[in-house]
Amino acid sequence: MRFLEKWNTLRNQILAVYLFVLLIVLVVVSSLIFNQVANLLKRNAEEQIQQTAIEAIGRYDSLFEQLNLITKQVMTNDTLQAVMYDEWRGIPASFSDKQELITITSRLQANADGIYMTELFNTQYEKIIPLDGPGLEEQLDREWVEKAEAARGQLIWIGEDQLNPDYFLLMRRVSLMDQNFTNGGYLLIRVNRNYFQTHTQGHEHDPITIVTDQYDQIISSNYPEPKPDMHWHAEDLARVMEEQEYIQIKESSKATGWTVIMLTPMNRLTEGLPLLRTAILIAGFVGFIIFFIFSYFLSTYITRPIHNLTETMRQASEGILTLTPPSVASYEINELNNTYNQLAEQTNYLIQMVYEKELIKSRTELKALQAQINPHFLFNTLDSLYWSLDEKGETELSSMVLAMSDLFRYTITSSKDEEWVKLKEELNHIQHYIMIMKIRFGDRLTCITEVDPELLTIHLPKLLIQPLVENAILHGIGNQADRGRVHITIRQIEESNLAFISIKDNGVGMSEETLKTIYHNIRNETNAPTKGRGIALANVARRLQLYFNPDQTNGIKIKSEVGTGTEVTFTIPIIKDEINDDEEDTNC
Repeated sequence: MRFLEKWNTLRNQILAVYLFVLLIVLVVVSSLIFNQVANLLKRNAEEQIQQTAIEAIGRYDSLFEQLNLITKQVMTNDTLQAVMYDEWRGIPASFSDKQELITITSRLQANADGIYMTELFNTQYEKIIPLDGPGLEEQLDREWVEKAEAARGQLIWIGEDQLNPDYFLLMRRVSLMDQNFTNGGYLLIRVNRNYFQTHTQGHEHDPITIVTDQYDQIISSNYPEPKPDMHWHAEDLARVMEEQEYIQIKESSKATGWTVIMLTPMNRLTEGLPLLRTAILIAGFVGFIIFFIFSYFLSTYITRPIHNLTETMRQASEGILTLTPPSVASYEINELNNTYNQLAEQTNYLIQMVYEKELIKSRTELKALQAQINPHFLFNTLDSLYWSLDEKGETELSSMVLAMSDLFRYTITSSKDEEWVKLKEELNHIQHYIMIMKIRFGDRLTCITEVDPELLTIHLPKLLIQPLVENAILHGIGNQADRGRVHITIRQIEESNLAFISIKDNGVGMSEETLKTIYHNIRNETNAPTKGRGIALANVARRLQLYFNPDQTNGIKIKSEVGTGTEVTFTIPIIKDEINDDEEDTNC
């Protein structure tokens, strides 16, 4: 335990944290760099191989197109067309005609690399040229003749020659141009296999290139194992890739349907990665050693002033308030030293400050008591005025003064105990306000109140309804010459513990633009208006958010039409005392 306490110092903790963080950073950064470089090499290699495959398939398309052009020249030759036309009419070709056809095909074959032999047959599959050799049905299945018919003169690829695997067979129908391209016979072309061998056997790390036709037959390959008659399928690729890890790239031709498969050994792409891994490990190890040395001196430099301060504070705990000497440490350490020195120097000053704060507190309480005298003086003055008018028989005027006194007493009082009132108290306050407003509007103003009697004892924040009534009178009814009516409805929502409150007037109403502005001011407290009906609505909306759960109140809803009137509604939760008070009249 004593050994652990000796080494469990702030310096060693800082050093351990530094080294641990460095180790994590080195591992993460090294892994990221290695993976990024490996992925970059693989991605660049795949793009390069893909481009090579595209170029290879282009070369094979070009070779096939050369065969297509040569055989088209043979098929459209005038002499051949004339002989085949006679054959079509049932007139056999003479020996001289056959000799001339052999000369024509031999001359065209001499201009084309890869064509070994061209054979010509009539529609009855009888050979015309050359003069010897097997017939068409002996060399091909009937399905190839049908495909040539369906191709209507286009060159079709048959694949490996069944009689000799050193050759590939191609075929096209001879269309008689003077007879609306009627079938006049068949042209069978035999091509050397090495015509399509555009690559040679290379190094073991070179890509394996395999070219297959649309029937999955191998046309060309530099892989030594596949036999000429072997079909190249997925299981063959799997067998090759089991021997060594490869990157596989496939590119198919839209013109011929041929596919070039290129398999590149992975070790060819990653041959530089071991060297990169070694370089990263060596650099990380050297960096770790250097960082360890600097971290040791840095942690010692940081913790030495803290150690000195600890020794000084240990002496202070024994009753000796000595000051720490100035230090050349960091700003934070100097702040600790200065704070401790100020703590020792300002002990008496803090005692004096506590005394002055107590004195200020007493004076503040005295001023608060004096501030309570001013509202009471106003209430007493209004009460004296009320009794004076009542003795003189000014009943109506004295009632107004009494209503004003109650109105001020309800509004000015700001005790915490009086922040919440009962609904009947709020309605009495509204009744006093309406009484005073009738001095201005007279018979033009009518107030109707419909309240569920069971809700008169619910509690709500003071002045939650009166500002909305004031809005309805001043901005709704006050701006029109006709009689005005304010309708207050308070009822409980069925099957819920919520009270629905509605203040509706038949005033001038508001436009859609004004409603949007008011809603915007309610949502944005910082842009709330300083005058107009918007400030009362924003105030009520804000108090609903502060006093109640937003899911219960659901905010303020405003319905208004120009020339019809305005209705403001909201809901509050029903909060009651256990003992219900007597009901009071709430009619305006």
